[in-house]
Amino acid sequence: MIIYLLCFVLFGIGLHAVVNKKNLIKIVVGVAIMEYSMNLLLVLIGYRMGGVAPIIDRETVAGEFVRLSVDPLPQAMVLTSIVIGLGVISLMVSVCIRLYEKYGTFDITKIKELRG
Repeated sequence: MIIYLLCFVLFGIGLHAVVNKKNLIKIVVGVAIMEYSMNLLLVLIGYRMGGVAPIIDRETVAGEFVRLSVDPLPQAMVLTSIVIGLGVISLMVSVCIRLYEKYGTFDITKIKELRG
């Protein structure tokens, strides 16, 4: 149970970086931390203590198989989430680079002042 709480603490750290920081790079890192905490939570939800891969054996009894197998759906969702997150983070970094080329700073407050 404590590990789920740690996932939410990690999400809170990322949310704090997104909401309170003024540097664009720190905001991007905060979004990445939030994404990784959600991926970790999804993997932990599908984990079963002492579980095995969900492959049916002839020796496995049906009731025992269902009770001891690890759920593969969260793992597939996390793989998809990693690919989508990589695209989003790369897009955010490219926007940060363009903003730095135009304004010469990563500070949001200075970018708002330098409109043009």
